[in-house]
Amino acid sequence: MTHAPRRPGRTMPVRIRTYASAVLAVCALVTVSACSSDDDSGSSAKEPSTSPSSSRPSPAAPPTSTDPQEAEKAAVLETYNRFWDEQAKAYAKGDTKGTEFSRYAAALALSSTEDDLKELRSDGIVTTGAPNHDTTLDAIETGKKVPQAKLTDCLDSTGWKFQYRSTGKPVPMPTGRLLRYETKVEAEKWGKQWKIVNITPQQNAC
Repeated sequence: MTHAPRRPGRTMPVRIRTYASAVLAVCALVTVSACSSDDDSGSSAKEPSTSPSSSRPSPAAPPTSTDPQEAEKAAVLETYNRFWDEQAKAYAKGDTKGTEFSRYAAALALSSTEDDLKELRSDGIVTTGAPNHDTTLDAIETGKKVPQAKLTDCLDSTGWKFQYRSTGKPVPMPTGRLLRYETKVEAEKWGKQWKIVNITPQQNAC
């Protein structure tokens, strides 16, 4: 389940969550309301790294691993990255239509996000920006009938803002909420595609 930062009077499902019952616990796509000394005033999201100048020669691509297990690990991590890319797009427009979110999400991670977006639309709320995350692949089992993987993400929702669509004004958020928190992620391989099936925000900072 994914979660978004908690707004007054409701718990949102990143999950980021996020979360999304994660972004990411307690919120649907992605932040957890909890006691913390963190404050979002004056803080800013990490800027994505810029691409190298076109005037520089492109570095040679790293050799492709011939280890099937390593290839699956890379596929899981790539799926999680795309999951968040498409989820951020969906929250920015208030709908998963026109995004590829369902390609990378399934089961509870998909349904909880759809439910959360429906509620946000009724409240006239959308988002700007996106969360940052630092992800570790904890385990992967490819020998099962349905391959599974587990990940841990340190999700940073500092740069993910909720605002009213009609006015552009920010949605009031609780002070002292966690802006960086640990999230547990479950993935499964459906056919040839890995999908994020559940996101569970933890009540601890990272």
